[in-house]
Amino acid sequence: MSSTTTGTLAAASGTFNLGGDLPVTRMGFGAMRITGPGIWGDPKDPEQAKALLRRVVELGIDFIDTADSYGPEVSERLIAEALYPYAEGVVIATKGGLTRHGPDRWMPVGRPEYLRQCVEMSLRRLRLERIDLYQLHRIDAQVPVEDQLGVLTEMQTEGKIRHIGLSEVSVAELEHAQTLAKIVSVQNLYNLANRQSEEVLNYCESRNIGFIPWFPVAAGELARPGGPLDEAAKRHRATIAQLALAWLLKRSPVMLPIPGTSSIEHLEENTAAAGVQLTDEEFASLTL
Repeated sequence: MSSTTTGTLAAASGTFNLGGDLPVTRMGFGAMRITGPGIWGDPKDPEQAKALLRRVVELGIDFIDTADSYGPEVSERLIAEALYPYAEGVVIATKGGLTRHGPDRWMPVGRPEYLRQCVEMSLRRLRLERIDLYQLHRIDAQVPVEDQLGVLTEMQTEGKIRHIGLSEVSVAELEHAQTLAKIVSVQNLYNLANRQSEEVLNYCESRNIGFIPWFPVAAGELARPGGPLDEAAKRHRATIAQLALAWLLKRSPVMLPIPGTSSIEHLEENTAAAGVQLTDEEFASLTL
């Protein structure tokens, strides 16, 4: 693909205003998989990872989602090395509150002093004075949520955080959190094959809260040969992954998919899904 045809490739997905004042292109990029196996350590080829990140921006993607626990620290560091100084309009969202004890091992820690340190270190690694979207990676059940969101709102007042988001929450948790802070986004597991967060998505849509689905391209049984997803992909001359992403974009105007990859080829394929327009009939056939 040439830069002339891909510079605005993501733009076909439209935009969403996080918090009502922070516009982002709806097709984003999740920067978890630019680390080593098990989301642990450096990638095999750090220069290739940085080339991938530069391609993200070339494709018109201006919403990059990461976390201090990816690596840990590796994803944030590579983002800064590849993209700083950031192009105008590029939003780097990050998360804190999960600690790492080895490959594929994650444990929440929500003590206020730890979360404050997480924010300060993310600011340093990303070379930012303010994080546009800071997400509590998990609510720590051992710490009052008032304390966890309290320190984030303090840092918001200090000018170090612009907007606050949550990850893996229920409607009840989200409703309670909103009494403590202005929540502008929710990041939950959601895709064609796993819609257990349907109620959370509906709640977010009714209140114009951004919904960031992680693991967005899974399609499960819908991807079987001859099935509705397979047939729609053939009609659109698209891949199964592209159709799964196109379905998400059509599902709700607050949907902000962040497909992640370590491959430039897959990145370009995923981003091209922004231009796939499902008919109402196709959408209904996949929404079983």
